[in-house]
Amino acid sequence: MSTKALEVKNLQSWYGESHILHGIDFTVDDGEVVTLLGRNGAGRSTTLKSILGLTDHRTGVVNIYGSDTIALPSHKITCLGVGYCPEERGIFASLSAEENLLLPPEIADGGMNLDEIYEMFPNLYERRHSPGTRLSGGEQQMLAMARILRTGAKLLLLDEITEGLAPVIVQRLGKVVTKLKNRGFTIVLVEQNFRFAAPLADRHYVVEHGKIVEVVKKNELAAKTVLLNEYLGV
Repeated sequence: MSTKALEVKNLQSWYGESHILHGIDFTVDDGEVVTLLGRNGAGRSTTLKSILGLTDHRTGVVNIYGSDTIALPSHKITCLGVGYCPEERGIFASLSAEENLLLPPEIADGGMNLDEIYEMFPNLYERRHSPGTRLSGGEQQMLAMARILRTGAKLLLLDEITEGLAPVIVQRLGKVVTKLKNRGFTIVLVEQNFRFAAPLADRHYVVEHGKIVEVVKKNELAAKTVLLNEYLGV
């Protein structure tokens, strides 16, 4: 198996006639956490969707654990061990939290069981019988993340998981991401909240106008703070 969990080269993507990505290039080693940073509309979320084949058209190279996936349908891409947590969360409102957890199929060996998930997300254990509509925004986000951990996915694509959440919940999600990294998961975070992302990631990719315009390693953060602030409009 490749030591690179994800290799993206010259990824171009379209919604209808709209050309959104203009040659995205980045790599993620097995076990790394990286972020895609940038302003709204830069193409960060579209990059995650394009990796999964969820846009109208895409070209380029997307290798997942050494397998070329550019011609594969989305359901076969996920079977390579990819879990996607969308910005809109996608919770089934009429099902209980536990029923939501049990719904996704296992795509690979090694998925977390319910006990492991409840240990990582104690709130979900307390609310396991509550319907999705009764969960707070933070609990819904935890459920959306927990759901993909059951599947056996090892490459996690997490889209704006802190958006609109209280600081105490954001802090809790940071601890969860750290635990997942320590367990060997590979994570791509699309984040607007740089303070949340900065201590978690091995590397930051800045996206602007559908291209990667800057790469900042963890040990370069202090030296490139001003540059990042300019790109992110902080």
